[in-house]
Amino acid sequence: MLPQPIPPGGMRSIRLPATSTVVFMTAIAKPLLYVLAAFAALFAVDAFAHGVASGDKGFIQESSGVMLLPFVYMGAKHMMTGYDHLLFLFGVIFFLYRLKDVALYVTLFAVGHTITLLAGVLMQVSVSAYLIDAIIGFSVVYKALDNLGAFRRWFGFQPDTRGATLLFGLIHGFGLATKILEYDFSPDGLVPNLIAFNVGVELGQLLALAAILIAMGWWRRTDGFARHAYATNVAMMSAGFLLMGYQLTGYYLS
Repeated sequence: MLPQPIPPGGMRSIRLPATSTVVFMTAIAKPLLYVLAAFAALFAVDAFAHGVASGDKGFIQESSGVMLLPFVYMGAKHMMTGYDHLLFLFGVIFFLYRLKDVALYVTLFAVGHTITLLAGVLMQVSVSAYLIDAIIGFSVVYKALDNLGAFRRWFGFQPDTRGATLLFGLIHGFGLATKILEYDFSPDGLVPNLIAFNVGVELGQLLALAAILIAMGWWRRTDGFARHAYATNVAMMSAGFLLMGYQLTGYYLS
């Protein structure tokens, strides 16, 4: 039997396992260990959530004129390898069962991402990439807490999930704009190349979304989804805190 759809705002009722804290820790241990291992690997190579690969950085700095396809490719590559984007996207669609709801929330995120990516680069607005990425880590924490129904339980109200998705889309796009500004796009062909890059980002998002939806569709048809939904969001929240801590540490040490 399929689990009942749960609307944006999270799980209707979250209860810790009745037996003991040990059972709860066992439930979250495996996914949390996977998250910790993934982040340890990323940090070991000094990865940044919105960083651009060294080869792509060199191409951006040396390119001049309109080069649409290469920039579409780089945009798609960024999204497909952007673990912060993928974590947030995963959280957004975690409890969305209808395709029209998925389309609405992903569109809101894409609109926000596009506005600040284009505006940030064209208007030369730059803030510390560490601080922006720390806020992006917070967006992952927020979405996990939202999925767990924490805001309604703690504060007695449910934040506007659509507004929050748009807001965090704006922040995610600004994070990428901040990194791109560091690599001095050539003014020759800047606008078409930037638009092509953003098109690539959205294409990459669609590809990532398709993969996530296929995996989620399979998982929701198993008994494990209902058992591990809580633990999965706890692991996602932990990943967001790790990202926040890493970026804030980088900010204070830089």
